[in-house]
Amino acid sequence: MTIERVVPGDRRIRLALVGCGRISRNHFDAIARLPEMELVAVCDEDAERARAAGEGQGVPWFTAYDQMLATVPSDAVVICTPSGLHPAHGIAAARAGRHVISEKPMAISLAAADALVQACDEHRVQLFVVKQNRLNPAIALLKRAVERGRFGRIYMANCTVRWTRPQEYYDQAPWRGTWEFDGGAFMNQASHYVDLIQWLVGPVESVMAKTATLARRIESEDTGVAVLRFRSGAIGTIEVTMLTYPRNLEGSITILGEKGTVKVGGIAVNKVEHWTFADYDDDDKLVEQAATNPASVYGFGHEGYYRNVAAVLRGSARPDTDGRAGRKSLELILGIYESAKTGRDVPLPLRANL
Repeated sequence: MTIERVVPGDRRIRLALVGCGRISRNHFDAIARLPEMELVAVCDEDAERARAAGEGQGVPWFTAYDQMLATVPSDAVVICTPSGLHPAHGIAAARAGRHVISEKPMAISLAAADALVQACDEHRVQLFVVKQNRLNPAIALLKRAVERGRFGRIYMANCTVRWTRPQEYYDQAPWRGTWEFDGGAFMNQASHYVDLIQWLVGPVESVMAKTATLARRIESEDTGVAVLRFRSGAIGTIEVTMLTYPRNLEGSITILGEKGTVKVGGIAVNKVEHWTFADYDDDDKLVEQAATNPASVYGFGHEGYYRNVAAVLRGSARPDTDGRAGRKSLELILGIYESAKTGRDVPLPLRANL
């Protein structure tokens, strides 16, 4: 799709943001570090939260989304609301002629995701889905190793997310942990890891999963395991829990192949813990430099993601992760949930009504 409303290089890209909760701080910080962008307005239905964000960022604040869209000129809208509201907010932005930058996941159903993609296509605006962990230096090295064929045949891949979210986290907002607006550990906290494993290893043919709500008073799961069969024949696993004691322990991906073994770990795939290949490549000298030490599991990728957004909206690049790419990881998550519900191996692609 050829987008319209490319932003000229003689002015900054104007961003409005809706949803001033936990993740919005990462967006504010990233936007503030990029001279080619400026935040022009914020919105949240909670007046105190909207006021605090607006005054803190020095921009107008709103409690009515439609009013912000109608009042403040902007080039794009950043959507940081509960996951179940992303499609409605994105569609409204597209209809108002704004590009859409959606936090993960882009929706919690394929039908809603498809409606958002269609709206952006119809109004010829770009849809970006934030997948900042793809930009971690260690992950970038791993992606190049896969693309260069350094593993040979890949036999197995594993993602492990051993984090903690206490009951107080879920109690902070009534939508957290609900099926209607949030989903559970796979849909929310681990969605970046579901994205990484399919992005790095390739399309998934089928999935079998078990999930459980073991300790948190929520509708959705706090723990689960999925077994994947990739179209290549490789086997994969995703292990997720929000019950690690007493703090976040690990967010990792491991790939095992006939000619290489790599584990990228830390708390948020932020450092190479093992890197061995049969054949030398100059990237091997960059392994130690690729380590980062993020203050939180969100990492440092939002700034890099916004650099790509800026390049796309200037007309000089393609999006790192657009709506169709964001849909792929959503489909795998929904396949995991379908398998956990039915007890069956679920083939992909899914039917579109899930």
